[in-house]
Amino acid sequence: MGLTTTPRQSLTVVDNRTGKSYELPITHNSVLATDIKNIKAEPAPEDSPEDETKQGLRVYDPAYMNTAVVQSKITYINGLEGILRYRGYPIEQLVQKSNFLETAFLLIYGELPTESQFGNWQDEISHHTFVHTDIEGLLKSFRYDSHPMSMLTAAFATLGAFAPEANPSLRGQKLYTNAASGDLESLQVLDKQILRILGKAPTLAAASYRMRQGRPFNRPAQGLSYTGNFLHLLDTLSDRDNYKPHPVLEKALDALFIIHADHEVNCSTATVLQVGSSLVDPYSVVAAGCAALYGPSHGGASESAIRMLMEIGSPANVPSFMADVEARKRVLVGFGHRVYKNVDPRSTAIRQLADEVFKVTGRNQLLDTALELARYARESEFMKSRKLYPNVDFYSGLIYQAMGFPLDFYPVLFAVPRCVGWLAHWRQQMLTPGGVKIWRPRQLYLGSGEREYVDARDTREKKDGKLADAPVAVSHGGDSKRSLLAAKKVRARL
Repeated sequence: MGLTTTPRQSLTVVDNRTGKSYELPITHNSVLATDIKNIKAEPAPEDSPEDETKQGLRVYDPAYMNTAVVQSKITYINGLEGILRYRGYPIEQLVQKSNFLETAFLLIYGELPTESQFGNWQDEISHHTFVHTDIEGLLKSFRYDSHPMSMLTAAFATLGAFAPEANPSLRGQKLYTNAASGDLESLQVLDKQILRILGKAPTLAAASYRMRQGRPFNRPAQGLSYTGNFLHLLDTLSDRDNYKPHPVLEKALDALFIIHADHEVNCSTATVLQVGSSLVDPYSVVAAGCAALYGPSHGGASESAIRMLMEIGSPANVPSFMADVEARKRVLVGFGHRVYKNVDPRSTAIRQLADEVFKVTGRNQLLDTALELARYARESEFMKSRKLYPNVDFYSGLIYQAMGFPLDFYPVLFAVPRCVGWLAHWRQQMLTPGGVKIWRPRQLYLGSGEREYVDARDTREKKDGKLADAPVAVSHGGDSKRSLLAAKKVRARL
């Protein structure tokens, strides 16, 4: 028998520009981008000085389609097989057997809590739910029709101003990173801010909702679950001592909070880590995460799915709508995912939950339209060939709609639980051995080369200029027109 040789865990690359061969180590099925940088050559005639060819090869990956930016132990996703696990636990098991605060402990600290740990964790969070009255004043200063996500983002950023002891800009840049070496004081400051943010997130979110309703803010209640207290903050009108949320709705919201708690390095989590790498305080970090989540391509997707169903109108209109989708005349929302090329495991986890909610809230035409759309998608060759399955936004939007939440509140319902994932990744980042490197992506510069300054009197408009090459004309309201006309008269007199 011949000896079998173990394959080398490396990648051999030949640079055809120079004929040189490079061996790049493979670790965890990845290669270091800095190893790619060692591949250098003399500039080719078509290279510009701004290509910096002599400084080494760069990796160009628009929208991070295949770039790993962190090493993490928190969440695992396998998009091809439809797998989502928190710290190794399948999401389906956590939705069935766990609760939100227990799952939050798991995500942040790595293991499921013991009974005593969970009791302390729950107590600490429930005692960090109140906010300073000046923050309530901030929320009251918003216009009556302000988007609740704008209010929540501003409230989190403001919250940091009420915790100067938690600001590395005031206490020293190693305030949190010292925790990586086991510094007890640093760990205490770090974990206290986590408790404060998780405790106050429902309070701030509910205040943005009540502000839109024109109702006074409620005070947090003790003795309720995390989501039970949130529902109390949202809905209690007068008899606060006897308020008890409906158990099915409370359970449904708790399960949705588990499902939305984390999703690896998505847009908002990447934003959190980018901002966190500057060593700013965690309140600013969470506010940045909210700003990223606010976008319709991220946290606003469930809202978009409901708007699409409203546009379809009735189950009878589904075939014609899908015909327009297949003809690329309409956009389908709530199906498919950037990562999942199979069934979204989160949608599987809440499908049964949705049925339980609908039994309580009742069915409506929107639900019937959604179920008909899902049935059509299962049987459509167009959808199956493109692996377009209902995702979490499709079903979560239906549950939120059935529970009576306004459409613009959906991203807030996403942000409250996602604070857990953001803080888990931020804490992991602060505990990085050897310190935190500030994130600084590279770019490929394609603009003009060096040129001489030209005075405005000598400049000429570009012959091949495009619409976006200069400011476009903007419309003004009546008061602005009057002001502009008044200003012209003043200039004429001068």
